Amino acid sequence: MIYLDNPATSIKKPKVVYDAMYKNTVNFSVNTGRGGHSASISGAKGIINAQEELAMLFNISAPERIAFTCNATHALNMAIAGILKPDDHAIITSMEHNSVIRPVHKICDYTMVYANEKGEILPKDIEKAIQSNTKLIIATHVSNVCGSVLPIKEIGKICKKHSIPFLLDSAQSAGILPIDVEDMNVSLLAFSGHKGLMGPLGTGGLYVKEGIELSPLIVGGTGTESKSFLQPTQFPDILHSGTLNTPAIMTLATAVKYVRNVGCENILNHEKHLAQQLISSLNNIRGVKVYGLTHGNRNGTVAFNIKDIDSQTASDILNREYSIATRGGYHCAYPAHITLGTESGGAIRAGFGYFSTKRDMEKLALAVYKMSKNNNNM
Repeated sequence: MIYLDNPATSIKKPKVVYDAMYKNTVNFSVNTGRGGHSASISGAKGIINAQEELAMLFNISAPERIAFTCNATHALNMAIAGILKPDDHAIITSMEHNSVIRPVHKICDYTMVYANEKGEILPKDIEKAIQSNTKLIIATHVSNVCGSVLPIKEIGKICKKHSIPFLLDSAQSAGILPIDVEDMNVSLLAFSGHKGLMGPLGTGGLYVKEGIELSPLIVGGTGTESKSFLQPTQFPDILHSGTLNTPAIMTLATAVKYVRNVGCENILNHEKHLAQQLISSLNNIRGVKVYGLTHGNRNGTVAFNIKDIDSQTASDILNREYSIATRGGYHCAYPAHITLGTESGGAIRAGFGYFSTKRDMEKLALAVYKMSKNNNNM
């Protein structure tokens, strides 16, 4: 199978990650922080090592401010529900995933700032949307639909200017685009561990800048302050209720180290190069339309449609007849499709990863050409 559904998860991992997952599952399936025995202590050290690896990747000065979650959705809900209250106002963009839209919509009033038809956001539109009770500004780093990169540094400057916390959803960018929480003025960073970071499923996390007060989404056993009926306030215990997935988190540390050694710039350049080659090929096929930026500030995700073929049907044909894994539909981001003009049926999404090849790109382009040709001849 040619796997091009990397925006959902990266199933092709470095060998060191597979090896680490086996080793850590066998040796470190322990409940960290719940005992003074050597196994529990070793697991706790593994968690700390993972925090330190991520801190180096994201330029975080206080690794203990990183809490682990089961995915980016969990992290986003932690941040959103931990800050916003019913009388508050939030600002989001039209390129957001439902992991942002739904919790914000559930809690409080908000303004959705719309991107242009290429998926580009103007920072000045974010600033215009600020109200007296705006308590949080949220933006995805990269659109999970079309791969356009948002102007995060400029948005961060606006947040700093108005003293409003900035929550960055890096589910599509962590491990691919360089992220510097200090330079970007990011107050809270939600990340996925199993996509660009190339770690195992069931991993993600949330960084909370010092000075940001967060009410925990889940409370319970933390292994600390057990006499108290109140949740501990120190990090990461405030957000670490229950048993952590220690083997997976330790494996994530191995994956992050691999990413740091390769370099986000090199990973991005590889994925972006394949995406631009695909876009160039698709633009030469009659009846095929590509959405979003064709070059420039984008990553390796490409959204397109084949005339008169429903996106989900097309994705199913690519899977059944050509053994190519893509995704059709709305990608849990309907406002993004309204923005791009694909609200009537969504789009086909192909997302390249670090282990994707030129041959993968060429096979997809040829399959789309055949599908389009067959459709035009009917």
